[in-house]
Amino acid sequence: MSSSVTAVRGMNDVYGQDALLFDQLEQTTKHLLRQYGYHHVRLPIVEKTALFSRAIGEVTDIVEKEMYTFADRNGDSLTLRPEGTAGCVRAMLENQWLNQNIHKVFYLGPMFRHERPQKGRYRQFYQCGVEAYGLAGADIEAELILLSARLWRALGIEATLLINSLGTAASRLAYREALVAYFSAHFDQLDEDSKHRLTRNPLRILDSKNPDLHELIANAPQLSEWLDAESQAHFNGLLARLDAAGLAYRIEPRLVRGLDYYNHTVFEWVTDALGSQGTICAGGRYDGLVEQLGGKPTPAVGFALGLERVTALMQQLTAPQQQQADVCLVVAGEQAEIHAPKLLEDLRSACPSLAFWHIHGGGSFKSQFRKADKSGARWALVIGEDEYAKASVSIKWLREVREQTSLAWTDLPEWLHRQAHA
Repeated sequence: MSSSVTAVRGMNDVYGQDALLFDQLEQTTKHLLRQYGYHHVRLPIVEKTALFSRAIGEVTDIVEKEMYTFADRNGDSLTLRPEGTAGCVRAMLENQWLNQNIHKVFYLGPMFRHERPQKGRYRQFYQCGVEAYGLAGADIEAELILLSARLWRALGIEATLLINSLGTAASRLAYREALVAYFSAHFDQLDEDSKHRLTRNPLRILDSKNPDLHELIANAPQLSEWLDAESQAHFNGLLARLDAAGLAYRIEPRLVRGLDYYNHTVFEWVTDALGSQGTICAGGRYDGLVEQLGGKPTPAVGFALGLERVTALMQQLTAPQQQQADVCLVVAGEQAEIHAPKLLEDLRSACPSLAFWHIHGGGSFKSQFRKADKSGARWALVIGEDEYAKASVSIKWLREVREQTSLAWTDLPEWLHRQAHA
């Protein structure tokens, strides 16, 4: 006997309650984003490898260790997208959308990284990315943060906002030099990963999860000491808007980004309800990326949230609503069974707000009613041989004690519409 084919490690199937949570999250997120004026953009999941090498950097863990890269039949090097921002910027440039000035967009879909699979972190994972182009002020940053806060309230999730400023490119460079000098003076205390990052990407040392380095990192220079007047004014403007909106936050001086195109504001939403995987949303300003990928200097800011981590939080709060029918059709007799699909199609057209389910597979009336009751439907429409001969339907109430009634097929849509809106 041949062995069964299994899924690729770290790429999981989603069904049942988990799929319902995904649907609920995506629907809530899309509705909220459209309320704020963001438009859906659909992007490829495969891009040229050079895009990520240029955008993310050759010396990052993502490019060096985690990307799914392969050569296609033409010999071109392609990569399954490890994140969405680079592809979004590429689309803006290639389609010349940035020539039309301001754009506020969002995307949803799978990303791919070859990491060690664990709860809430998979090799194929899903993200929602939100990006705004052409806006340089603190007002758009405040909008993105307040938008994400509204999403947590809509979902019943409690999370803490961490925020920091990276300053301008000049202040960031000065801080980088101070950081290299500090860690070089304590080189013997660094682990191998931090030694590797010291000259390539020293800000990433601040992200280290090694408990042996926590005291060393805590005593490192803070970026706020290198902020210039422009950066401090920008950051103060954002904090003033958040204060006016009554949104709580915590300034986290160790919150950084390891990529040079980030500047000014960075933020994360974190929770202690998921163990070590506490970050559920991360964002920031990246004014340098558009130019880095060949475009004109363009202010840009955005955030991404991990759907698996958010749905894990949702699962702790409440079970998702089951998909339910409003009406189930119960039939018996050859002619009734033949014409049942046509009747249901007519009803779906006449009453688009209702969900009509067909009890497939036949069986006795008793077994069909049992399935109809399990579906959660309010009514069962019964068509047997007598009803078919008279072009009528019997209506049985499944959630209330009421007398069964009979109607002509032609009168059924009006009856259902009236009952549904009673």
